[in-house]
Amino acid sequence: MTLLDSPAIEQCIKRKLEDYFITNHIQFFVRMISHGKTLVLHGHPNDKIKTIHEMIHSATGIPVIEQRLIYAGKQLQWDHSLSYCRITNDVGLHLVGRMRSTIHPQAWQLIDDLVSIVCRGEQTGANSKSIKSRLIEFLNKTPKDGIDQATPYLNIFLSSSAKAALVMLYMSPHNGNKELAEEAIRHFIKSRRSSFPKPIYPEFAPIVLEFCKLLGRAAAHDDPLYVLCRSSLGSMVEFVKIGRRSSSKNYDVGGGGGGSSSGYNKVVVAVQEIFSLVDELASKLSEGLVSSMESIRNRGPSSSDVRHFAAFVRPLRDAIINQVSLGTLVPMPYNHNLFCYSAEVKFLYMLYHDLLVKLQLCLNKVEDLMKKEKGDGGWDQYLSILKELHNIAELYQGAEEYFWANLRCNKLSLCYLIVRYAKRGEDYKWILEHKDLTDFESRRRLVMMLLPEVKDEYEELHEMLIDRAQLLAESFEYIAHADPETLRGGLFMEFKNEEATGPGVLQEWFFLVCQAIFNPQNALFVACPNDRRRFFPNPASKVDPMHLEYFSFAGRVIALALMHKMQVGIVFDRAFFLQLAGINVSLEDIKDADPYLYSSCKQILDMDPSAVDQDALGLTFVWEIEELGSMKVMELLPDGKHITVNSRNRKEYVDLLIRHRFVTSVSQQVTHFARGFADIVTNEEIQKLCFKSLELEDLDGMLHGSESDISVDDWKAHTEYNGYKETDPQISWFWKILQKMKAEQRKILLFFWTSVKYLPVEGFGGLSSRLYIYKSNESFDRLPSSHTASIGYVSATVDGCDARTLTCYRSGACRLQLWNMNDNK
Repeated sequence: MTLLDSPAIEQCIKRKLEDYFITNHIQFFVRMISHGKTLVLHGHPNDKIKTIHEMIHSATGIPVIEQRLIYAGKQLQWDHSLSYCRITNDVGLHLVGRMRSTIHPQAWQLIDDLVSIVCRGEQTGANSKSIKSRLIEFLNKTPKDGIDQATPYLNIFLSSSAKAALVMLYMSPHNGNKELAEEAIRHFIKSRRSSFPKPIYPEFAPIVLEFCKLLGRAAAHDDPLYVLCRSSLGSMVEFVKIGRRSSSKNYDVGGGGGGSSSGYNKVVVAVQEIFSLVDELASKLSEGLVSSMESIRNRGPSSSDVRHFAAFVRPLRDAIINQVSLGTLVPMPYNHNLFCYSAEVKFLYMLYHDLLVKLQLCLNKVEDLMKKEKGDGGWDQYLSILKELHNIAELYQGAEEYFWANLRCNKLSLCYLIVRYAKRGEDYKWILEHKDLTDFESRRRLVMMLLPEVKDEYEELHEMLIDRAQLLAESFEYIAHADPETLRGGLFMEFKNEEATGPGVLQEWFFLVCQAIFNPQNALFVACPNDRRRFFPNPASKVDPMHLEYFSFAGRVIALALMHKMQVGIVFDRAFFLQLAGINVSLEDIKDADPYLYSSCKQILDMDPSAVDQDALGLTFVWEIEELGSMKVMELLPDGKHITVNSRNRKEYVDLLIRHRFVTSVSQQVTHFARGFADIVTNEEIQKLCFKSLELEDLDGMLHGSESDISVDDWKAHTEYNGYKETDPQISWFWKILQKMKAEQRKILLFFWTSVKYLPVEGFGGLSSRLYIYKSNESFDRLPSSHTASIGYVSATVDGCDARTLTCYRSGACRLQLWNMNDNK
């Protein structure tokens, strides 16, 4: 098969080449794949290829019959001349064949045959299956259980002309060739994921990189096969070493993944090769951002382009970091060459700046459209791009500050994007601690992404059957002793001797068990004097020998309540909250938990220094505490009873007093609570991040719920009807009754209907279940009841008619049944 379409053109080129070379001797190189050596040969343009084979035989002893020379993806024929084959000065030829010295002759033969079939144009008809079959046979022969065994085989493929031959076939204008080559290349690329373990990726990556180079030069950058190869390389770069290529063709390590295997430590990809892909993908992201600004109908940057961009930026950043020996961030503007990646450092910064400027314009557009209440489009990848730009900004002096300053101007848009597009499983640590850039709704959304997702499959739910009379003890047995993985799947709750099941019963259980856990009579927690809703671990909880197990249980319950979006009517004291977040407790943080100690410490710090130094306080570094009915003296410092508090050490005295009272005295309790919480969220790091990412008021809203009066209009807007229409008189009566009720009566009806005493912060719209009013077909003279108890009824006279609210079913959606007492409808 020839690459030239016209025989006349081919003959013309042949004559011109022969005329040019007729008076010139040429030097060329023959690479011997089996040995990794290169022969330097000289010849005349009119020399036949057979003559070159004989030269090779004289130098190596390899029989001429077993030699095959490949150049530009074609096997050179014996009767052709060097000039005909376009062999010029300093070109390189590949010597392949079934050589006597190779240790894997069958593998060589398979690849050699594959290349020969392509080069001879025999890929049609019966031979069309031969290409893929030889490739499959080669991959089947390649060992999968160890890098040392797989390396020689993959090196055969890397060293051969198989890649160029397949890409040449893919670009062929002949019918069927493109599909045949694509099928073979896709099979090779996908075999990496299906057949080869990660330790072998360092040997696989250079082959995929070579496919990327060949396809990148021959095809468009949106060509599906090129995109597949680039994606495959992106998924491997974290497992290979990234370095720089020196003149000796060796690599200097500059970054990338690590590992104990020798394959992981081998540098196989040059930074320059990765950077070209980063540049290419950044251009695609830039085009997508511009497109999303032009119209909300445009889809904007694609998720695959963002994912690939992130994959290649990571090793590039690592390589730069490892080469920067300044011990600091890279200064910008960067006008000197301190290390080998100067060009990449400058260009990566320009890339970062360009994308950030475009993203800020996009965020301005988002805010403008939000105000106009128009739809969104092409915005779903903005957060992911921002994350990658933040990662780049961490390399340069001032870049991170510039990044956050830009986002601060678009806080409204950022919060909208978080609520609308934040996805479970993505990494949002880059934004979580910047609480000044988010609001309650967006912070809650980010924390919910850290918590396990409640599953709907009944078979995976952790089932509980609880006796109300033994609520706390039996709940402890079900939760404290369960496998955390089982609890993360979700809960199914029933009370003994009661028929009700579903979200309403689960909500009631959460509310009741949390009220029991935090009941001061159970000695686990104490209520804050200034706010009885707030609780702090009780330093004297050890009166119960199982108190630490109960604190772990409490941590699990609170994590599960957050996970299930349940309001339980309690909140944490600030000092307790800060410890769970891993933040130090200061004087201002104890104001609610111990107002007397807070006032005393303020007085000590505000007193005139001279009065303090005259021992007006009469204090030493000790703390007296009542424990189990007796006073106990604790030294805050070694020999503290002999150290007098003065103006110079009073701040240290106050800090130590606060630390001992609110940290040291309850350290075990807090540790076990945090451990129980971590059981549900999978680890301690996520546990701390959950609390660190929230303001205390945020947690108040998530755990306690709204303190605002119940809005009848909001209630009505989130209620649906079954058997009734909104215009029916019974429905009208119901809402008129509700309007006449006092605030506390509405709470009682809400709890009867939904098992919720406190609505979510956003009101009825935040409930996990819809509210329904059903028309009843039962007798009108029965007493109202729920599935859990007969609780009387709520009635009022409206428009001369006596209307009653009746049965509340707490299974599934929250349902209320009504009928008119006068006409039994």
